[in-house]
Amino acid sequence: MIPSPSMANYSHAGDHNILQNVSPLTTFLKLTSLGFIIGVGVVGNLLISILLVKDKSLHRAPYYFLLDLCASDILRSAICFPFVFTSVKNGSAWTYGTLTCKVIAFLGVLSCFHTAFMLFCVSVTRYLAIAHHRFYTKRLTFWTCLAVICMVWTLSVAMAFPPVLDVGTYSFIREEDQCTFQHRSFRANDSLGFMLLLALILLATQLVYLKLIFFVHDRRKMKPVQFVPAVSQNWTFHGPGASGQAAANWLAGFGRGPTPPTLLGIRQNGNAAGRRRLLVLDEFKTEKRISRMFYIITFFFLSLWGPYLVACYWRVFARGPVIPGGYLTAAVWMSFAQAGVNPFICIFSNRELRRCFSTTLLYCRKSRLPREPYCVI
Repeated sequence: MIPSPSMANYSHAGDHNILQNVSPLTTFLKLTSLGFIIGVGVVGNLLISILLVKDKSLHRAPYYFLLDLCASDILRSAICFPFVFTSVKNGSAWTYGTLTCKVIAFLGVLSCFHTAFMLFCVSVTRYLAIAHHRFYTKRLTFWTCLAVICMVWTLSVAMAFPPVLDVGTYSFIREEDQCTFQHRSFRANDSLGFMLLLALILLATQLVYLKLIFFVHDRRKMKPVQFVPAVSQNWTFHGPGASGQAAANWLAGFGRGPTPPTLLGIRQNGNAAGRRRLLVLDEFKTEKRISRMFYIITFFFLSLWGPYLVACYWRVFARGPVIPGGYLTAAVWMSFAQAGVNPFICIFSNRELRRCFSTTLLYCRKSRLPREPYCVI
């Protein structure tokens, strides 16, 4: 592609000074680290995606969202980062034209906002999975997840597309070696609104997880025991003081004798599907592990993008001091690294994914003891 005159002048005007300031060692470290990020981001997220598609036991709500996050990271790693690699190799110069710069910047911002929106939706579903589990299992089907994913992509496109029409202006930032928002003073540029919305989404996500932590903590508090006598007719034990264990045993097919008065009209279930309903404790632990994994993903997203967001706000509000070059380079490369950390987080923080990874992709099958049909607490 032939570079446009404006972009060519903008790229080559300060190349001589750039080459004098950037040492070969710095360029080598940038290229090496970025190459590693591209490889890990593409291969790691692709392996997780193949695992989520191939293993049918993972075809449920939280992992649909994880598959979408992996697709977004693959898009950013495979399309956006090679252009950054080329610009670093060419001495921090852009040689592909203005339109290509806007397209690459659009895809990068699209991936960033998509991840932020998706992590917020995941936090809401995680709260529903633990606080309102029955509603979560009934309503959050495949089609519901697909609708949420389409809504997130639509919102992300709505946020990333206006700068293509010079609302917030995408351009090549030589100090960052990438095409992105051109952050200037908030009086001369309207990119502040995009950054405020991103910060608001991240804050709302943290508040939802904080509410989830408080919910779990409140349910762990011990309450004083109140002894209320239960009513017994033929060892059925019903009434205000009944614990419900006799009724649960009768529903699961373990009870004998007449039907308890409170369960008249309800059919006794003696098959395995009925006994599976007693595994509430295991399901709760599984949902907590998945919630912990997604919170770690959210925490790393905030930690790796945080320094770059600080630099962006610095450019918008600060007038006098200039951002140090070392800090800006580290902040930009940390935001790049975010695209490759999710596969490691998924494998190391989720026991179910580790087991499926070893059995589905590595074919390391281990003999497991059969589980009991119900839990004894």
